[in-house]
Amino acid sequence: MALLGIIGGSGLYNIESLRNRSEQEIKTPFGATSDLVVTGEIGGVPVAFIARHGRNHSLLPSEVNYRANIYALKSLGVRWCVGVNAVGSLVERYGPGDVVIPDQIIDRTFGRAATFFGDGLVAHISFADPFCPVFRKLVQESALAVKGESRFSVHEGGTFICMQGPAFSTRAESHMFRSLGGSIIGMTVIPEAKLAREAEIAYATLGCVTDYDCWRQGSSVEAAEIIKVLKENAGNARAIISELATRVANSEPSALAADALKDAFITPLDKAPAVTLDRLHPIIKKYL
Repeated sequence: MALLGIIGGSGLYNIESLRNRSEQEIKTPFGATSDLVVTGEIGGVPVAFIARHGRNHSLLPSEVNYRANIYALKSLGVRWCVGVNAVGSLVERYGPGDVVIPDQIIDRTFGRAATFFGDGLVAHISFADPFCPVFRKLVQESALAVKGESRFSVHEGGTFICMQGPAFSTRAESHMFRSLGGSIIGMTVIPEAKLAREAEIAYATLGCVTDYDCWRQGSSVEAAEIIKVLKENAGNARAIISELATRVANSEPSALAADALKDAFITPLDKAPAVTLDRLHPIIKKYL
């Protein structure tokens, strides 16, 4: 069993500091996870890690099996999940190397499986505030605790624009996203955040800025340049996660996250197909 789930994004494919480390394949009714699930301990706190794009970064953002990843973490007992995301900055004050803990999302993706429900069971979660406020605060405190004399800054709040990818934005799109109020832009927070909410897992994003996107005069987004920043960002993310593990051990998620399904079911559970209830048992068992 694990308490804290970690989904590593671009550049974060492993956490070497895990103790009592093991790897396991977790079968889910939604298919295979992005990679083997790595379990272990950080400071005595049980954690589970999944490399979102696979350990060799072989999955496009639209190819990631988000449902399998979140389902696997839920089946391990995970109550908190931090998604580490490589992001571009849409505002001048968020520079490469900085850390952003956003509080809002604008979804610009399409064609991604974004719910566990259907097949005779309808549920509508509240998603007005897409990140657990308690967890966001813990992530922020953890980032500030490890910052020390480091060069990166920690920014709380802001809107995450989630684009489809895999191509980066055109300049016109980048300016449009800024006009929408976007603070950072990436490709993977959706549907991850929605599925975590449905699974009643407290979720927050650790946005690690790699570039200024292409809105800024004289800037463009090149994979080669981003890779140079990823290594340093990954080191910062690992340090923040180590601090975060000790903090979640003595905390409780918000009701917004932990009880997200309480009033979400439209279909009476006793009228839903047994096969659907069985498939979703790890997620809905407390309501059966």
